[in-house]
Amino acid sequence: MSVPALFDLAGRTVVVTGAASGLGLAIAEVMLQAGARTVMTDVDADALATEHRRLKAAHPLAESAVLDVTAPGAVDALIDDVAARHGALDCVFANAGISAGRGFMVDTGRLENLDMATWDRVLRINLDSVLVTVRAAARHMKPRGQGRIVVTSSIAGLRSEALSGYAYVASKAAVNNLVRQAAMELAPFNVLVNAIAPGPFSTGINGGRLRLPESVERMRTYIPLGRVADPREIQGLALLLASPASSYMTGAIIPVDGGASAR
Repeated sequence: MSVPALFDLAGRTVVVTGAASGLGLAIAEVMLQAGARTVMTDVDADALATEHRRLKAAHPLAESAVLDVTAPGAVDALIDDVAARHGALDCVFANAGISAGRGFMVDTGRLENLDMATWDRVLRINLDSVLVTVRAAARHMKPRGQGRIVVTSSIAGLRSEALSGYAYVASKAAVNNLVRQAAMELAPFNVLVNAIAPGPFSTGINGGRLRLPESVERMRTYIPLGRVADPREIQGLALLLASPASSYMTGAIIPVDGGASAR
């Protein structure tokens, strides 16, 4: 296979959740650049409409749909609709997620101050919705004997992370094993399931804290590469996992973290 063909997504149909901003938006953009019909979804209707208009001006195959991933019926309906309209579903990025606030380095993040309402909400979005999305995608991919499912996890799911809230680290750790479990079940059907585990990226998560100068400066000593990542730096791995180039990869949790998890 030629190098261009390894990363060519022409004729493929891709769904990206949480695609109105941050990593999801960067993923949707690279999918479109690679030639895939890309359905951008998000619960933020205004931001989604803005970004969809911008991308569609350059990429006619861009589509969008407002979606609350905490509503299983809505997720199922969206996936069913995309597969029915386009005849197939080739790749789904289960990217939607939220932070759980600060970690135990600050008073509000300590065990004794853990807010159970926040815990429940974070797990619904970061874990339950991933399960629902993976399940809906697998239902369409298994009969075809092919498909890609990519989950956005975090390096906070690979180890303790003092800067992240309890619900966030717990949800991302659970997501990692969900990915491994689904990969094993779906391997006989040639449905590949992998996860991207980002480190610090300059996005709006956690109130955009990693965009603040003081946070950026702190990361210079925390991250071996000495900086916070730009969301576009997720695009190479996202394209790899959606493309023919990753045909022998499944069950992998791949850090994109400037070397943080190697410390």
